[in-house]
Amino acid sequence: MTALKQFSEQTFSSLKIRNYRFYFIGQAFSHAGNWMQVVGLGWLVLQLTGSGAALGTVLAFRFMPMLLGGPFAGIIVDRFDKRHILYATQSGFAVVSLALGLLVYTDLIQVWMLYISAVTYGLIDVIDNPTRQTFVHEMVGPTNLRNAVTLNSTEANLARAIGPMIAGSLIVTVGIAFCFLVNAASFLALITAVALMNEKELHREAKGEKARGHLLESTSYAASVPVIRTVLIAMAVIGTLAYEFQVSLPLLAQTTFAGAAADYAALLSAMGAGSVAGGLFAASREKVAPHEFVASAFLFGFSIFATAIMPTLSLATVGMVFVGFFSINLTSLGNTMIQLAAAPHMRGRVMSLWSMAMFGSTLIGGPVIGLIGEYIGPRWGLALGGVAAMGAAGYAARTLLQTDWLRTVSERVGMQTEQAETAESTNI
Repeated sequence: MTALKQFSEQTFSSLKIRNYRFYFIGQAFSHAGNWMQVVGLGWLVLQLTGSGAALGTVLAFRFMPMLLGGPFAGIIVDRFDKRHILYATQSGFAVVSLALGLLVYTDLIQVWMLYISAVTYGLIDVIDNPTRQTFVHEMVGPTNLRNAVTLNSTEANLARAIGPMIAGSLIVTVGIAFCFLVNAASFLALITAVALMNEKELHREAKGEKARGHLLESTSYAASVPVIRTVLIAMAVIGTLAYEFQVSLPLLAQTTFAGAAADYAALLSAMGAGSVAGGLFAASREKVAPHEFVASAFLFGFSIFATAIMPTLSLATVGMVFVGFFSINLTSLGNTMIQLAAAPHMRGRVMSLWSMAMFGSTLIGGPVIGLIGEYIGPRWGLALGGVAAMGAAGYAARTLLQTDWLRTVSERVGMQTEQAETAESTNI
């Protein structure tokens, strides 16, 4: 019982922090709504066009601003209050989702409208994503960062397990439009959570050296820090070819296994369930070790490749559980490593590069995987992502395993904590 209690306390330690607890609850509703829209959008594009290439193109439009606008967004995130930014971005998401839902419900939707809404959504997300990533650090501080990042990812993937199932039910009962309408309403939960926070309890750090930064400063800074450079390059490769599940899984369900929307939802839900298990495992661990990042990247790729060659939908669904398990370990480790390695005044810009690597790369990878899935076969598109992830793991191993980065990070966290406590006692 003592071991179980200790595991539980460590796994959910960040939830003891009031601000993060509000954020966690608000995100629960928002994440579920988002995954409902993901399923609805994927199925809507296939209904309107029947084309995997079109689906990949819509996603490319969605993530194009993330790839092209990341350096601009990072400057905004570092310069302005993150709570105020979140009010604006979450409201913008709600308006776009509401408009889509009404267009689908009134049967006025056309493919070109999806392209416009995708770009608009992406323009908002290019600022929202790094803001949310760095705001976690402000809520919990460096000591609890890995735990909070992992719990946040676990929550998102629990929503991946629940949201698609709700979306599948909505599609077959009341229609695709309600996937967008419910998502629009879900953003109100996060806006309310941010409003309820106590600003005095946030861990605000001095920005330090520069109040203003030039456009390429984030790139040159990231290139100068080996850990940040290595993780970002590895995640860019993985993000481009492996994290294209919104393209590969609908095609796998519909084309390879002759399934329906519910089968696509089942694949996503299985990945979400695996991610929840992986997240609970990752959240219970205190240290951040480079060999874990390398191992997670390799096992993530291997599990994707194995899923791609499964002969039945049921076995592919089982395979996605393992994909989810290793996925959350990979992303939570990478996210934590680069935030801890980044200087406070550069954290927003570095996390914008993380968003570019993870999501903006879909501008390239989405159409590529869509074309492969449509003209060669969905299995090949999925397998390519697995091979790419295993290759990225090999690249990361060359740099990360040559350094005693585990000790460096532990010392850094301890030093930051000690400085924070000193500042607190001085203020008192």
